[in-house]
Amino acid sequence: MAYEVVFPFGCYVVGEVSPVLDFEASTKDRPVPARDKATGELMWAVPVMDGDTSLKAKAKAVSVKILSAVEPQIPAPPAEMAGLPFIPVVFEGLTVTPYVDQSNNRLAYSYKARGMRAAGATRPAKAG
Repeated sequence: MAYEVVFPFGCYVVGEVSPVLDFEASTKDRPVPARDKATGELMWAVPVMDGDTSLKAKAKAVSVKILSAVEPQIPAPPAEMAGLPFIPVVFEGLTVTPYVDQSNNRLAYSYKARGMRAAGATRPAKAG
């Protein structure tokens, strides 16, 4: 799904990248990283804020899981945003999976991406 469809007003990183843990395999003393069921790749979570001002506060804060063998790096903020706690990003290869949240019986969404780059940055050209 196109990033622009999911986040038409953009989105902003508001925290640190962290590994997603496999809660079934992990113990208190031995955390086990989670892997994507389809690809087997490690998963990392990054908290973001949706730029849509019409959303209620609870709906604006989401976590996007990034599939990557190594920890993704949050891009540097643009010069005009240096020092602010918000970094505009674009997610590449974004997928959205709807599900019913069993705790409160509401429709929720799981976000996964193949990568993250600075908003406004172009993709690097492929060699060859």
